[in-house]
Amino acid sequence: MPRLTEQEQQEIIRCLEADKPLPEKYRFLLFDDKREVELVWNGKTNEVCNVVLPFQTIEQVDEPRAETTADRVSESQGFLFSMDERGRQLKGWTNKLIWGDNKLILSSLKNGPLRDEIEKQGGLKLIYIDPPFDVGADFSMDIEVGDGGDTFTKRPNILEEIAYRDTWGKGADSFISMIYERLILMRDLLAEDGSIYVHCDWRVNAFIRMVMDEVFGDSNMRNEILWKRKGGSANPQNRLGVVTDTIYWYSKSEQIQFEQEFTKDSDEAKEYIETRFTRVDPATGRKFMDSPLISPHARANLTYEYKGFPPPPTGWSISKEIMERWDKEGRLMIPSDKTKRIRRKIFLDEYQGQPVQNLWTDVYVINSQAHEYLDYPTQKPTSLLERIIKASSNPGDLVADFFVGSGTTAAVAEKLGRKWIATDLGKFAIHTTRKRMIGVQR
Repeated sequence: MPRLTEQEQQEIIRCLEADKPLPEKYRFLLFDDKREVELVWNGKTNEVCNVVLPFQTIEQVDEPRAETTADRVSESQGFLFSMDERGRQLKGWTNKLIWGDNKLILSSLKNGPLRDEIEKQGGLKLIYIDPPFDVGADFSMDIEVGDGGDTFTKRPNILEEIAYRDTWGKGADSFISMIYERLILMRDLLAEDGSIYVHCDWRVNAFIRMVMDEVFGDSNMRNEILWKRKGGSANPQNRLGVVTDTIYWYSKSEQIQFEQEFTKDSDEAKEYIETRFTRVDPATGRKFMDSPLISPHARANLTYEYKGFPPPPTGWSISKEIMERWDKEGRLMIPSDKTKRIRRKIFLDEYQGQPVQNLWTDVYVINSQAHEYLDYPTQKPTSLLERIIKASSNPGDLVADFFVGSGTTAAVAEKLGRKWIATDLGKFAIHTTRKRMIGVQR
């Protein structure tokens, strides 16, 4: 702790005698604090909601499962679900669609009896949220009724109006307060190897980044993902068109669950395929590209001669056993000139694609003719959530979305064999998600 000057000591005494708060600088001079940078806003508090409210079950929707009678055995025999004669689940985890304020829901999940249920599933492995970041937006929407083309305008109810006021009533201050408290609750529900993805755009991404750094620690930031959600834009006056959203990916700790994904649909992958896979194997007619077999680091077990070809200075990149197997399978290019190198054939029909990076240009926004289109204002494409869920969870893991909207997270989680919790304050969002999930089950 640095030594206080005489002037600083006198200033502290004057503040104490006048019963006034100390200037902010003394927090760092008098107390240990590892935070180098901190986001400060009007009304900031470290107090987090700890209310526990009971959850009321309104409806259970459980389509009969497809397992045979022989498969319908108890958990004690190693199966996940116990079912009745119709194939309906009797016990085990049940997916949850919850209507209400997500702050109260998160607090009740964290501090209430459902916490034990969540922990039995290994905790929340993945959270994706798409919070409301469009200040001043009109959340009314036109809803088609029946098949006659009639519509009515659904306007925000009183709870949604209160939530909007609490989120944006004081501008950035109230938005940051709203998201800060909820992120703390989400962090405490995440498994140690869990991840959280927060979707936002240019209006709030600076605030979100600083709040995420404070709640999760900047060392746990995995990526800032840029999603190019549309093509060219009619530029507004005096600035460039905005065609990207930002998705911040943070983990709870260094221990992280991650599965590298590949794509053939990005512009980079398409160019790679067109320019690299230009050769045709005469024996099979398959397109291929060739690649060197040179190890980046010298290793004794990779330094061997093969068919009269000396090893590269650092050795081959594969063992002799693999070299022999690939040779038998026709995966090697063996030149007649012994001064040249053996190279590997990579066939186009076995090519996984380019590793997914942090710029996503191959995930397209939903158009009005798409099968998944629900005419919901904030609906995100299933391919976006598929990429996130596959990257940061495994089948059987528990994932959550606390601003579920049209239900894309829950729908994709169901299709990919994940368990899920989905919540929203909007009744129309809950209705849309419920209807969507019944369709997914059927």
